[in-house]
Amino acid sequence: MQTTLTPSALAWPWWRKWLFCFSCLYLLLFMSPWTWLSSVPGFATLAGLYGDAESWLVNKGNAHLFHVKDVLVPLNGSGDTSYGYAQLCFYALAAMVGATLWVLLDHRHRNYALAYYWLLVLVRYFLALSALSYGILKLFALQMIFPPLSALATPLGDLLPMRLSWYFIGYSQPYQMFSGAVEVLAGVLLLWRRTSTLGAVVAASVFLNVMMMNLCYDIPVKLFSMHLFAFSLFLLVGDAERLLNFFVFNRPTQPSWTPPPLPRRWRIAQLTLKTIFILLFALLPFYQFYQQKAMMAGSSSKGRLTTGVFEVEKFDAPLPDSLRWKDVIFETNPTGSILTADTLLRQRYRRGYFAYTLDSAQHTIAFKKMASDSLPAFTLRYAQPDTNHVVLRGKIRNDSVFVALRRQKRHFQLAERQFHWLSEANR
Repeated sequence: MQTTLTPSALAWPWWRKWLFCFSCLYLLLFMSPWTWLSSVPGFATLAGLYGDAESWLVNKGNAHLFHVKDVLVPLNGSGDTSYGYAQLCFYALAAMVGATLWVLLDHRHRNYALAYYWLLVLVRYFLALSALSYGILKLFALQMIFPPLSALATPLGDLLPMRLSWYFIGYSQPYQMFSGAVEVLAGVLLLWRRTSTLGAVVAASVFLNVMMMNLCYDIPVKLFSMHLFAFSLFLLVGDAERLLNFFVFNRPTQPSWTPPPLPRRWRIAQLTLKTIFILLFALLPFYQFYQQKAMMAGSSSKGRLTTGVFEVEKFDAPLPDSLRWKDVIFETNPTGSILTADTLLRQRYRRGYFAYTLDSAQHTIAFKKMASDSLPAFTLRYAQPDTNHVVLRGKIRNDSVFVALRRQKRHFQLAERQFHWLSEANR
């Protein structure tokens, strides 16, 4: 009687071992699961030490081998900085050297089937974490915002592709919620082994769309989105033959191999860890973000000027034409923008953006380039005779300034959120 060997008993060729070792090391370096608990006080120090060591190695590697840029720009809101590229070069080099040494020194294991299974589990949870964290924000329409007044008043041709795509999604809450629901579905399916293949298919579809958006609209999260899509494909590689047999060749297929079941006490521990994972990495960040947004919404109704677009009726100041104010917009929160090239304000799309703080007792308004700035760029006294007029006076760069503003009756058709079932003419 002929017996069929299980994958755990088959001998792997050296090249397959090397591919597994390289994938394992690269994925572990990229995902850095040991830093997932960095917000917990006991793990924060270890995560900080690891981050410092990695930063030192990346900078040394860039200085002697990679030469991405002479001075690396650290990671920020964008993952596509020069440091990000040098970091990936370091991961690839470390994984290649480590995989080679691993295969040469390990003669005991015939294969790494069990390790491959648990690596897939780790990748599944990493993808689930990413899908849930992004998806929940979109599900409640918290990631992309509806175009504010300053954006509506900006000529379309001045917007960068990234901002255009951001407002495109933020314009429609139902569309954003739908895309978030699909990401959440992918994350939930990935959390359970029985639905993990379906979850990987959904995740690959979702992250392929995200990757193409980032590439085609120059959204600065290209490297991360490409990795999420590649990780989704990595989950599907092991099931490629089964999927092809079922969907393409119309052949019967066998269940995927799984290791022997864990003892009951370990299954309870596994379920407990999964519950902690969902609470800690998916629901808790959303709750904290929602609390922060609610706090900002509550504070935005206090200490702000009347919202609207104001034309500059009078601007007395010894300033060049490029620095003179053409119009001023006050948003629903204590922020706004001015049609000016003055670099005291944060320049974006030919407008100077600002955050402001009102002192109703002193009748002063402090203009800041960023809301987090401790010192204002300049402070002016204000008077608001009625909701349609604002008067500002004071000094900017030691020059006396007097500004009289009058509310414009600006109407933006895009802000109407129009929808028509019956459309009998092109619009």
